[in-house]
Amino acid sequence: MANIVAIVGRPNVGKSTLFNRLIQERKAIVDEVSGVTRDRHYGKAEWIGHTFSVIDTGGFIHGSDDVFEDEIRKQVRLAIDEANVIIFVVDVTTGLTDLDEEVAGLLRKSGKKVLLVANKVDSNSRMYDNVEFYKLGLGEIYNISAISGSGTGELLDEVVRDFHDDVIEEDDLPKFAIVGQPNVGKSSLLNTLLGMERTIVTPIAGTTRDTIYTRYKGFGFDFYLIDTAGLRRKAKVTEDIEFYSVMRTIRAIEESDVCILMIDASVGLTAQDINIYSLAERNKKGIVLLVNKWDLVEEKNTKKVEEEIRKKLAPFNDIPIVFTSVIKKQRIHKALELALEVYQNRKQKISTSQLNKIMLPAIEYYPPPSTKGKSIKIKYVTQLPGNTPRFAFFCNLPQYIKDPYRRYLENQLRENFNFQGVPISIHLRSKND
Repeated sequence: MANIVAIVGRPNVGKSTLFNRLIQERKAIVDEVSGVTRDRHYGKAEWIGHTFSVIDTGGFIHGSDDVFEDEIRKQVRLAIDEANVIIFVVDVTTGLTDLDEEVAGLLRKSGKKVLLVANKVDSNSRMYDNVEFYKLGLGEIYNISAISGSGTGELLDEVVRDFHDDVIEEDDLPKFAIVGQPNVGKSSLLNTLLGMERTIVTPIAGTTRDTIYTRYKGFGFDFYLIDTAGLRRKAKVTEDIEFYSVMRTIRAIEESDVCILMIDASVGLTAQDINIYSLAERNKKGIVLLVNKWDLVEEKNTKKVEEEIRKKLAPFNDIPIVFTSVIKKQRIHKALELALEVYQNRKQKISTSQLNKIMLPAIEYYPPPSTKGKSIKIKYVTQLPGNTPRFAFFCNLPQYIKDPYRRYLENQLRENFNFQGVPISIHLRSKND
């Protein structure tokens, strides 16, 4: 189940500082990606065994005070729609403002879990400066200092209190999310798939309130498409579509087994595409890349374009790349076939005996470089349980094995076993563990 926590509030109350505190300075950080789109920030965090995405809604409001207010309303409404928990940040040094009261009014009506956070409580003398915020009618106030981290532990305890990380599986069918920037052809692909002859489309409520799985069955395929990007467009036309797409992308990626990432062939692979790709990789999802609108490209040199894409995606670039034209219905079936292959690659289990038969000779041929005069010896390797490929290498001095050798181990796994399209995790453990 995707858990999303959104941080909202008026400008300059410390939202971004709190965001950085939660996803960068805590021991339990998983990863951060800065912005699928410009000025958007979201990260992956963990607290007492619960993982969740943190969304910083600040940093993208520009213009006059009137525009400020209009944009804040939009972001709060989006947070209400998409987040499991909303952290509403106010500033004890400036006190209660009209804008705080307006935001609180929206949140009170939401029915969502809202945590009121009084920031900048940097000393004991400010402990009781939060009293006026009780007027907002949002219950308990959490005093914190986002800069020092004071109070954030108690806040996080409450954030994750009602999280349920167990995924309710309807069945074992693959779940594919079609993701990418606006106007790359996501909606066209979805509509083409759902409009194909002999398909059976069945909406099924997902594991969270806003996630809908649509079953696709036909032409030998049977899988779920995760509702995103126009499959069921929300009625509100005044929403900040850019920010909305970020939140939907996060949820779609987290709920999926394989991400079908679409890019525009006439534009090429952009930094924003790479950010979406990186988020899927860091979430250990399978990835297939579709270079769409290939019919609009005059010089159709697929080999050259593919080489350029893989160079930009390094070091993890072992993914299927398909050149498609959704409008002309070219290579759509090929894309689905590859997505299913990646799904199977992600699920595969390799026996310990087979792993050691292949990997130990490769390690003996090129052993880990000695460090500080000490010889490093890897004794054996095994695949760890889980939904994604994770391998433990047991050795005498795991702390001395550096990233270049980790990449060597991963490359050997990829050369000998088919993990195309799937991120691999390498864990180095003491042989005594």
